[in-house]
Amino acid sequence: MYPTSLTQLARANPFSAPLFTLQKVEEPQQILNGQRSRRLAAAAAADEDVSCEFGSSKYYALCGFGGILSCGITHTAVVPLDLVKCRLQVNPDKYKSIGNGFAVTVREDGVRGLAKGWAPTFIGYSMQGLCKFGFYEVFKIFYSDMLGEENSYLWRTSLYLAASASAEFFADIALAPMEAVKVRIQTQPGYANTLRECAPKMFAEEGLWAFYKGVVPLWMRQIPYTMMKFACFERTVELLYKYVVPKPRSECSKPEQLVVTFVAGYIAGVFCAIVSHPADSVVSVLNKEKGSTAVQVLKKLGPKGVWKGLVARIIMIGTLTALQWFIYDSVKVYFRLPRPPPPEMPESLKRKLGLTE
Repeated sequence: MYPTSLTQLARANPFSAPLFTLQKVEEPQQILNGQRSRRLAAAAAADEDVSCEFGSSKYYALCGFGGILSCGITHTAVVPLDLVKCRLQVNPDKYKSIGNGFAVTVREDGVRGLAKGWAPTFIGYSMQGLCKFGFYEVFKIFYSDMLGEENSYLWRTSLYLAASASAEFFADIALAPMEAVKVRIQTQPGYANTLRECAPKMFAEEGLWAFYKGVVPLWMRQIPYTMMKFACFERTVELLYKYVVPKPRSECSKPEQLVVTFVAGYIAGVFCAIVSHPADSVVSVLNKEKGSTAVQVLKKLGPKGVWKGLVARIIMIGTLTALQWFIYDSVKVYFRLPRPPPPEMPESLKRKLGLTE
């Protein structure tokens, strides 16, 4: 009874932390395409005909390319909603609601005004996607190798959180300059209408600092967002295949697996929007106002002000996150990248827990 109860407790722990100490035992390694098989990976089909080795340079490069497409395309597609959301945050007296924000923007700037900031959005979030998804794969494999197969399974949620936080740290440094330009264009009517006009003007007025003064609030917003995005997605995929999908994942076709990816991505996106919204409000106001600091903006907004525009952001981020995971996983399918299934308890750990003979 003891091993069974212990296993249930370990599985129930939201951080999947082991409640006991594991001793190192030499186990035969599983060989796949000439290398040890790693089980921690995003939702996908079992490795069949793959174009490269899991964890190879080509694998990381194509994952980064998938990140460019998934983030660059999706963020650019929702620029109109993002513009209204930013204006709700920085000028709630003028823009009363989502509908009113769209109406006022179209009345003042025309339909083309809804596309303001599309260029810095596409460039900035493409660079962010490259680092976010590419480095996530790098850090996930790196940390997994450090922990070993058994501890990687037991601590898998913590592993997802650590890998995604590490990746987002670098991704935000790549995003910060274009994010500053985008917000300035969208929230200061008359300041500048294009990237070519806005970036030189900001540099002339405030120097290089104008592009990086929002990097700390970006970390405050994006690191919790990305940790939730990846960890919630990975665990939701596990649960969907275990409790919702009516047949084993190995029997699902690739289109069916991509549907699971989309659903898990949307669920993760809702939680992402909630945990990162206060910092998003600070970033929007900070990049609008010259000479202000994150602490000053936070005091100015107050407890209620930081939640302005939350509904718009839930709609935007939920859809955005679902589409990002769908595009990213589709890129893996197209390029025939290794896509290991959701993690399973290693046989060596089952034997230690007395779950197998």
